[in-house]
Amino acid sequence: MTNDEHTVSKKNIIQVVSERTQVSKIEVKEVVECLLDEITRNLVQDHEVRLVGFGSFQVRKRISREGRNPQTGDKITIASTRTPTFLAGKALKDAVKGRL
Repeated sequence: MTNDEHTVSKKNIIQVVSERTQVSKIEVKEVVECLLDEITRNLVQDHEVRLVGFGSFQVRKRISREGRNPQTGDKITIASTRTPTFLAGKALKDAVKGRL
């Protein structure tokens, strides 16, 4: 079994939502892309995006720190950065736990 058999793409999601809702794939695609754009826009502005029961998207800030170049062992400064994170909500965690 390959990894691709366990991967769901945006295209797959659009297909399933279209079939389940009887809405055209074009319209579903517009809604999905709008949702993703809105999540991205809010994260860029440092706003948390909370989808109750599913989870929340946040931006974490990492301060600069000292590290080592793995090839030379020299000390280097790793720049501060912002990175998006996802925290699963209780309902999602419970649903996944049930699959053990």
